[in-house]
Amino acid sequence: MRVLLVEDNPTLSKSLTDALTQARFAVDCMHDGEAADHILRTQDYALVILDLGLPKLDGLEVLRRLRQRRNPVPVLILTAHGSVEDRVKGLDLGADDYLAKPFELTELEARARALIRRSHGHEHTRVECGPLAYDSVDRGFRLDDEPLALTPRERAVLEVLILRNGRAINKETLSEKIFGIDESVNADAIEIYVHRLRKKLEKSAVAIVTLRGLGYLLEVKA
Repeated sequence: MRVLLVEDNPTLSKSLTDALTQARFAVDCMHDGEAADHILRTQDYALVILDLGLPKLDGLEVLRRLRQRRNPVPVLILTAHGSVEDRVKGLDLGADDYLAKPFELTELEARARALIRRSHGHEHTRVECGPLAYDSVDRGFRLDDEPLALTPRERAVLEVLILRNGRAINKETLSEKIFGIDESVNADAIEIYVHRLRKKLEKSAVAIVTLRGLGYLLEVKA
């Protein structure tokens, strides 16, 4: 899952990026509001983690413009400890949650997972597609109640597919959701990962199908 972190403090930005990467998120990081506003006009994210005290364009204005464009991406705002007014403004402008500094990294990760899960319409931590089950807490998969061994990229692709609620996704959009902007990606990479996943799922009752003109879909075999 690809997230955008907008934080101008270099030390905090690095520690958050490292923690989120360790938690198997692909992280793009911006350090001012103008850069964040620009990239949010062109890139697709599963989550935005947005500090409010930003140079060039403050976080509330970034959020206001984002919602004005009717972009529904979940937004977790970071606020100074005790800044009730900023939290209220952020929530009124369309933020989905907030976290007051200082905070524990484990809490940030838990809130990030919850927001992404809910944005796809899943209230529970366990998501199932036939015999395939995904646990959004440990980000692990089980197939026929046995752990499914996956590489990080395979897991990222399968996460997107199982959270889609039976909706197809094309190769380009899928790529945008799992690769960061600084990563060099071969055009055939998604096809390779899908091929590998199909091999791992082929003896089960769930499959990744290709719908002409629409993309990939995870479904239970008829």
